[in-house]
Amino acid sequence: MKCPYCEKELQGTVCRECGIVSPEGANFCMECGARLAVPGVEKVSEEEVFDLDDRVLCPDGNCTGIIIDGKCTECGKAL
Repeated sequence: MKCPYCEKELQGTVCRECGIVSPEGANFCMECGARLAVPGVEKVSEEEVFDLDDRVLCPDGNCTGIIIDGKCTECGKAL
């Protein structure tokens, strides 16, 4: 992608949907609006996704965490 004013080559991210280069740091494609890949962030596998119906909420009334492996993900309190 080139600067429209000075013609200097700019860093950017190529959209997987339309192939247009958006400026570095952009979260969405300037052309089609598709979400751009964020460097260093990997896609979450299906095993890592929580089933909201099966979650166990922290018993502390002020905490918003969920219980995983017997401990709250937010406050660390054991179940």
